[in-house]
Amino acid sequence: MEALSPDLTCTNLPLHLSSFVDAFVDFAVSGLFFPIPNPNRDPAPSLPTRYPAPSRLVAIGDLHGDLRKSLQALSLAGLADPFSLRWTGGTTVAVQVGDVLDRGGDEIRLLYLLHRLKIEAARAGGALLTIHGNHEVMNVEGDFRYVTGAGLEDFRLWGRWIRVGLSMKRLCHGIANPVDPFKGIPKSFPGIKKQYWEGIRARIAALRPSGPLSCRFLSGNQTAIVVGDSVFVHGGLLQKHIEYGLERINQEVRDWIMGMKGKRSPRYMRGPDALVWERRFSDGLKCDCQLLEGVLAMIPGVRRMVMGHTIQEQGINGVCDARAIRIDVGLSKGCSNGLPEVLEISGGWDLRVITANALHDLRKRKVPAVREEKKEGLALLVTESRLKEVEVNAS
Repeated sequence: MEALSPDLTCTNLPLHLSSFVDAFVDFAVSGLFFPIPNPNRDPAPSLPTRYPAPSRLVAIGDLHGDLRKSLQALSLAGLADPFSLRWTGGTTVAVQVGDVLDRGGDEIRLLYLLHRLKIEAARAGGALLTIHGNHEVMNVEGDFRYVTGAGLEDFRLWGRWIRVGLSMKRLCHGIANPVDPFKGIPKSFPGIKKQYWEGIRARIAALRPSGPLSCRFLSGNQTAIVVGDSVFVHGGLLQKHIEYGLERINQEVRDWIMGMKGKRSPRYMRGPDALVWERRFSDGLKCDCQLLEGVLAMIPGVRRMVMGHTIQEQGINGVCDARAIRIDVGLSKGCSNGLPEVLEISGGWDLRVITANALHDLRKRKVPAVREEKKEGLALLVTESRLKEVEVNAS
């Protein structure tokens, strides 16, 4: 029998070793294996802005780093098994409206989970579509005001496993020298407690433009999408956004995340009237229905806007004859620890709320319209500035 070449383990098997190391790091970080090989090597493809109306459409609000509550919402909607973590939604199309990051400690595992569910949904003939929230934009820009201590620790551990993977790859001369995601990042942050330094370094490395997690996961998000007769956006759309072009916005934001457009996000992603920050259709009991109608009229075939961003203490609700649907129920423990609820749209017309609230019939509850004459006695909606935040103190 001919002896094996002494170089077989590295020179002839670099791609296999690299794939093994990637899978090893993935499992160490998330506890998940992926059904496709070497997922780190393929950036998310350019995605469409418009999708045809499915027979069943589900919308899920802000998740904010809470894996347990997110799984409750996904299970409630019939999209995922909370034990196997597998897609169970069949041909359902689901939209998650952003803010997966911040306020909790399960951010990385949530990114991995949503990514795998996307792959499985596509194979089943369905889809899981994710869009950017203001917290994704903030983190890519390095704004960590709403990061928790648990979140920093999660990223610190991610950084440690990434370094292990880099070291393993460097042992094999057949593999091209892997890029160090920590290159150029300071090792200390004066004015911030030392215990947070490694977590901050890892978070910057992972999520900055061209970072491994931003490229792999966040580049697969859109900023606004149209599914059937519904347009989905995290904060809200204005006429100037439609005039600029939703397709153009989606592509430019993706290019920025991939490291092709500098460090700052595009101007329409910053400020109170940005697509991910706008609140005039979701904050409070009044809504400028005339303005909303004007915006919707600019998007052919669209009859409603579905938004997250602003917590609705009374649960998912609609205003302007259900032309504006607000679906952020603050489910994360880092927000208001609300009961999970999801929006279901069947046939384009039949809207209902599937809720974990035992006081409601899960199969019969319709989307409640918040009417102005009923505003007395209702609690004001909790805005982001009133939420309890866990920040990295500068002391």
